[in-house]
Amino acid sequence: MSDAALPASASPETDILSALGARSIVLVGMMGVGKSTIGRRMAARLKLPFVDADTEIETAARMTIPEIFERHGESHFRDGEARVIARLLDGGPIVLATGGGAFMREETRARIAAKAVSIWLKADHDVIMRRVRRRADRPLLQTPDPEGTVTRLLTEREPVYGHADLTIASRDVPHDRIVDETIEALHAHLCGEPPSDVASAAR
Repeated sequence: MSDAALPASASPETDILSALGARSIVLVGMMGVGKSTIGRRMAARLKLPFVDADTEIETAARMTIPEIFERHGESHFRDGEARVIARLLDGGPIVLATGGGAFMREETRARIAAKAVSIWLKADHDVIMRRVRRRADRPLLQTPDPEGTVTRLLTEREPVYGHADLTIASRDVPHDRIVDETIEALHAHLCGEPPSDVASAAR
């Protein structure tokens, strides 16, 4: 039997898209864990649109997130964030990167559970601190003790992030390796088994 006569096997990405249907993929986790970077690459692999919730919030508000925090406070920002995420999920399927506090709101978690598969990108404290120091525009870190703030936020948020459908370790390895592991985990979650080519490549 020639190769041409063999049935073409679907790719893991095709399997995932088929199993997702109208649902989206939502990345949750702390600032600095790579939600936008990983999300962009995942979206390219899956041929889905990538959307960064923070960018959408800034567009809707016509001001930057630090400006929203400064002028209106965190509560106002969180209300707007919830509305933007709800709108984006209604228009899926997409790959959506959310801000670090978005998943803390119960109504947003419920909406994500109903309309998406959630993935927690989990990084250690030291990895997060090393990455967030590269940017000076994070409103929650405008404190005398940014390291203490990250420790407090991790303590508060990790039990809630743990409600996500999947958890992927974000660490200092090539981004494509994290994307491979995420595709494998998604395939196992949605289709019942990891794709053999990705599973063997990850070993």
